[in-house]
Amino acid sequence: MGVRKRERAEQIKEAKKHVAFAKLNNCPTSPRKMRLVADLVRGEGVEKALQILKFNSKEASRRLEKLLLSAIANWQVKNEDESLEDAGLFIKEIRVDGGSMLKRLRPAPQGRAHRIRKRSNHVTLVLGSKNNTQS
Repeated sequence: MGVRKRERAEQIKEAKKHVAFAKLNNCPTSPRKMRLVADLVRGEGVEKALQILKFNSKEASRRLEKLLLSAIANWQVKNEDESLEDAGLFIKEIRVDGGSMLKRLRPAPQGRAHRIRKRSNHVTLVLGSKNNTQS
């Protein structure tokens, strides 16, 4: 491995040290409904985001709350020496992508059929630390 490549790899590794992420794949909710809830918490602090998700009535908020708790746990495993309150965690990035689609047929009048697309999505949540933001 070349010197520049090794140095760049070490820079990326150091930047990733203060970032934790969690992924939710094949969630059986349409991406449009999930994005409505994801937009509410994008860029918010972790404590405020948990409160927003806890008191939101949408089903997607329950799934995102669980995902956020998982990302926090991943951050704690990575940074055992730091405390959660001192780190100033916030939601750096939250991405909702379309997943696989189940295609079904619903009978319609006069011998016709309508297509039903049961959508799913993939959610990626990245936590950043306000104290250590290099990237």
